[in-house]
Amino acid sequence: MSVQNLFPDPDRIPKPYTGWRQSASRAPTDYEIQLGDAIEAAFTDGAWELPALVARLNKDCIRTPEGTTWTEERFCAVMAAFGRGENAGKGAPL
Repeated sequence: MSVQNLFPDPDRIPKPYTGWRQSASRAPTDYEIQLGDAIEAAFTDGAWELPALVARLNKDCIRTPEGTTWTEERFCAVMAAFGRGENAGKGAPL
């Protein structure tokens, strides 16, 4: 009994990811980069829980994509949108 080759064309075999951005469908926006930097800085300073993280973003005047202050609910919604690949950051002021 022979085994059928499911990938007869080697070019059809997905290449392994070697970089953290390779799984993204687009480059991050400036807003997403700045928000990511602000979140990283908050984590570095010990703001690991959601209330502390949201408070830190508001203290540092990092705004939502709409330009308002963060709430825990809005933070979760924006992160979920980013996770779905949606452009939740439309150039919000930082």
